[in-house]
Amino acid sequence: MTSNATRLRAQLSGGDMVIAPGAYDGITARLIEQAGFPAVYMTGAGTAATIGFPDYGLVTMSEMAENAERIARAVKLPVIADADTGYGNELNVVRTVREYERRGVAALHLEDQGFPKRCGHLDDKEIVPREDWLAKIRAAASARTNPDFTIIARTDARARLGFDEAITRANLALAVGADMAFVEAPQTMEEVTSVPKLVRGPCLLNVVYGGKTPEVDLREVQKMGYRLAIVPGLLFKTVMSACDDALAALKRDYRHPVPGRPMTVQQAFARVGANDWDPLRTAFREPTAKAAE
Repeated sequence: MTSNATRLRAQLSGGDMVIAPGAYDGITARLIEQAGFPAVYMTGAGTAATIGFPDYGLVTMSEMAENAERIARAVKLPVIADADTGYGNELNVVRTVREYERRGVAALHLEDQGFPKRCGHLDDKEIVPREDWLAKIRAAASARTNPDFTIIARTDARARLGFDEAITRANLALAVGADMAFVEAPQTMEEVTSVPKLVRGPCLLNVVYGGKTPEVDLREVQKMGYRLAIVPGLLFKTVMSACDDALAALKRDYRHPVPGRPMTVQQAFARVGANDWDPLRTAFREPTAKAAE
């Protein structure tokens, strides 16, 4: 059986750029699959939000890995997961890669921030020395058991050390074993366009509404040469907005508000797999027992 890591490798080397919206739980992962996208991105910010925290490095490796496993189990698509800084030094990175891979993740990214980290589109990030981060990339590449498991090197250096340093780090990471470069938060269209030209390997673009990077049509992003675009905040921010509206309507009207897309209980359960489980209620009974029922 072909692994999702291998499927993702094939997608990333194919003709079209892979677009992976961000999921933070099994429901959002299933919605991404049902919408027809080729891969799911486990958002670290969304995962932290489900626990009740901002994306400030407050979530542990085990909590992130457990959520990644839930998401990977909910869908058949490859899952690309945020692994923050690797949660320590090279030893911690080795364990992180092993845990993520064991739990069904197809790819992860590791960043060069200090710990605790901050969302890549916030100010005041701390960037670690090059060699500290490159040692983690080497450790990650050596730790995987499936050679198709994708290691994505994320550099946040643009924010503190400048665009040139970010490009240098991306190329160094690719040279020591990373499979893809993730230059976080380029701040102008010129920088967005320049990344795939200057980086000597496949590139990821992080699409964050209201963040540091200008808004851009993903068809143009593909033409620029990017191989992967993640859209981490789309669903969790949409859900918060929709929930605010529904709760305000309930408080105002004292009646259950009608969702934007009305849905029965049965329809809601079907979206999360009820049609797969219902036949199992009687599948294992003897024919005579089924008839008696």
